[in-house]
Amino acid sequence: MGTAITFKRPDGKDASGYLANAARGNAPGVVVIQEWWGLSDQIKGLCDRFALAGFDALAPDLYKGKVVPYHDTDSANKEMNSLDFMDATTQTVRGATQYLSRNGAKVGLTGFCLGGAVTIIGATKIPELAAGVVFYGIPPEQAAKPADVKIPLQAHFANKDDWCTPELVDGFEKAMKAAGKSLELFRYDAEHAFVNEQRQAVHDREAAELAWGRATEFFRKHLG
Repeated sequence: MGTAITFKRPDGKDASGYLANAARGNAPGVVVIQEWWGLSDQIKGLCDRFALAGFDALAPDLYKGKVVPYHDTDSANKEMNSLDFMDATTQTVRGATQYLSRNGAKVGLTGFCLGGAVTIIGATKIPELAAGVVFYGIPPEQAAKPADVKIPLQAHFANKDDWCTPELVDGFEKAMKAAGKSLELFRYDAEHAFVNEQRQAVHDREAAELAWGRATEFFRKHLG
């Protein structure tokens, strides 16, 4: 359904990504950020699904063509730790946001795992954003303080998560509330990465569908 595109970062460099357009013209946009595996077919499929829901969806390729197989967690961890999160967010992700907003459309940001952390960083660093939806990812507070979040956020977390732990989620929720920020937070009796239907060991269809409905409703409310 979608296609590979090239777009400009604010610094003038080229970046690539996968774009799926809604049927309606001048649709609101959603930037979709990958898990630590890279720009996988599953993430491209989510862009297609957003397009069917009425949004132009663009997933920037933060690993520049590298996609790690699901079984190779060591390589995925290496790729994630090699990523310059600030450059990725303030340049590549912001460039994708600017691309979708070029005709005046409102744009939201969503991401999964690594992409969830990028979404929170983007909520503090990308002025063109109107809303964000976080899936089981929180950055270190030195990368993005909840007090600096500038847009409404919705967040989805798994109760059985050793990476983005319930304790970490509690701390994030408390800090957002203390800062008076707009946050809708949902917890699911599921495992990390429960939205990813290609990973049957962790996929929870019921939780994933509930989260998807909440996310699209939230974006319709804030993006139009």
